[in-house]
Amino acid sequence: MLMSASSDFLALCREQIALLAQGLGATLSIVYLTQELVETPSGEAKLIPVMIYPETALLPQAEESAATLPKQLRVGNGLVLPNHHQRLLTPGLDSSTSSPESQIPDASGPHLQEEYLLSGNQIVLPLVYEGVMMGLLVTGRKDREWNEHEQSQIQHIAQTLAIACILDQRRAWLQHQLHEQQILQEKQQDLLDNLLHQFRNPLTALRTFGKLLLKRLRPADTNRDVANSIVRESDRLQELLQQFEQVIDLVDTDLAPLHLPNEVFVEASVQKDAKPPLLLPGTGDKAVDCSVADILEPLLISAKAIAQERKLKLITEFKHNLPLVRANIKALREVLNNIIDNALKYTPSGGRILIQAGQQKGNLQGIVISDNGPGIPAEDLEHLGERHYRGVQAQTEIPGTGLGLAIAKQLIEQMQGEIEVFSPAINSKLTSPNRPGTTFIIWLPESH
Repeated sequence: MLMSASSDFLALCREQIALLAQGLGATLSIVYLTQELVETPSGEAKLIPVMIYPETALLPQAEESAATLPKQLRVGNGLVLPNHHQRLLTPGLDSSTSSPESQIPDASGPHLQEEYLLSGNQIVLPLVYEGVMMGLLVTGRKDREWNEHEQSQIQHIAQTLAIACILDQRRAWLQHQLHEQQILQEKQQDLLDNLLHQFRNPLTALRTFGKLLLKRLRPADTNRDVANSIVRESDRLQELLQQFEQVIDLVDTDLAPLHLPNEVFVEASVQKDAKPPLLLPGTGDKAVDCSVADILEPLLISAKAIAQERKLKLITEFKHNLPLVRANIKALREVLNNIIDNALKYTPSGGRILIQAGQQKGNLQGIVISDNGPGIPAEDLEHLGERHYRGVQAQTEIPGTGLGLAIAKQLIEQMQGEIEVFSPAINSKLTSPNRPGTTFIIWLPESH
């Protein structure tokens, strides 16, 4: 973590060195801060200037500044702090271990220590508080030397800057911790959303199988109680899932980054991962050579049962002797399950769904899933794959979280594949003006 300075701290620095100029006649004053918050037993530290008076003055280069300092204040060509074995600033300081009075040059003494005086009219004071050294105050004037009273005032100014700096750095550290906590919270939320979304699909299939089983059993069959129990408990699980989603369904403002005011940094950086890890079945597995037909087979059993209950017609067209693809089997099953589930969910009763395998594009094999539902508006197409984006579907009574396509897109990209979306659907035999439909094509690399 790099040293940072807020706008409030910089304003305080400006006021304090203005006091040096207006009250004591200083012709040049510079406040330096240590660049990195690390411990250096030797007391050596890189310094960066954060405030200079007058503002039109040219800041001295590091080599030039070091050349003007006595040997107690420099090592080689770099600016260093006086070697009093104090620590540079680190987070989580224990203020009980040392007192500020014992670490800052005595403001009540008759003279500054020799190592702090460059000459009679130039002074370099370390910014020290609670045993922590954070930088330097350099000040001087051309016309006369500093008397004892003026030296005492300069030390008080240095102490004020040191206290302000330590408070400012603790604020920056706290901001960093809040930012890290926010990142962790968002990752946990994304992972939980993913798991809940994946839990919904098998629960729907389980409930459908229970209902189909009830239809096939005769009224006097003793197994009807078992089938009724499956449906009843599935309904209960679905209710609990909806309640759970309501509890954790945080709005954007709830997940807004926490921050402290006046967040202006000289140097600071906190990085955030572009995408959170997916906690889904098989995401840690390696890609293998596999058959598309074998992966689709169990999914189609569930899809046909759901289609039958919702009065939909499910059509499959697979070419013979399809080449193997290179994919993560469990992850690909999740992708196909999400897209097929969307087709079943958004296609009205009496509609048709077509699943094809065998399309080819270069060295990629395609799985095509088309429906003759209401289609996707053009303004929503460009947002497909964004987490929690539902577009016009959010205005319908059809439940959803806007996660299925986002999960599918990320998983397919991890398998070096891609997803294409067309609306209206590209199969003219399936669609009509009133039902333009949608086509998804999942492209996967062929095995070699």
